[in-house]
Amino acid sequence: MKSVKDRLVLVTGGASGIGRLMALDFARRGGKVVIWDLSQKAIGETVEEGRKEGLEIDGAICDVTDRLAVYKCAEELTEKAGPVDVLVNNAGIVNGKTLLDTADEKIRKIMDVNSLSLFWTAKAFLPSMLERDTGHIVTVSSAAGLVGISGLADYCASKFAAFGFNEAVRMEMRRLRSKVRTTVVCPFFINTGMFDGVKTRFPLLLPILKPSYAASKIVKAVLKNRKSLIMPAFVYCIFLLRILPVSVFDFIADFMGVNHSMDSFTGRN
Repeated sequence: MKSVKDRLVLVTGGASGIGRLMALDFARRGGKVVIWDLSQKAIGETVEEGRKEGLEIDGAICDVTDRLAVYKCAEELTEKAGPVDVLVNNAGIVNGKTLLDTADEKIRKIMDVNSLSLFWTAKAFLPSMLERDTGHIVTVSSAAGLVGISGLADYCASKFAAFGFNEAVRMEMRRLRSKVRTTVVCPFFINTGMFDGVKTRFPLLLPILKPSYAASKIVKAVLKNRKSLIMPAFVYCIFLLRILPVSVFDFIADFMGVNHSMDSFTGRN
């Protein structure tokens, strides 16, 4: 297991949800943590919480959907704190409506935050990682990046894209024989508030994950240089089910309640 002691860790969307928990966890392990978010209030609260524990956490407002803003924030961070060692692409949003009930602007926003931002942050920090032949890029995708779900067309598309992005970057690092690591994370619904109201038919097989559990598992996966983390383990069955006829796959998804999990979705206010 590697150490992040005195290593610079950047967590996007790091002022709330599992991003905040991961940031605190990395800092408790000796990492020099920086969080990017849109809420100055939330950033300040997270930084203050860290300071009360004697942790090294800093933060800045950065809109990861703005390509030029990301490059500028990255330049400022590098000048101030040095090169980023671990980049955690955690920022994400959800809409929770069917395709035809979703405004065009909402769809674009989902793709900008959950998918396109990955390109801007990676292009900002990967060159330095390659130059130093060290670094780690973490992509938070979703179980919804492995299977389509009614009411999540935009979210699923964005998370499928995130999964593919990670895989392609991993292959590029492999081809270059680089020591830069990648990890993709595909969790089932996490009880952070973002997915308030979602239901699971078989909670023993597909539990709504606790934020502290999910954040801890992700941090440990990074420290172990795991290439992927899928949770809970039952989600791995998706890969096996893909070999079945589509009609059978769809029947199983219906039976497991996956296709109706968003029926009572309310989301975070």
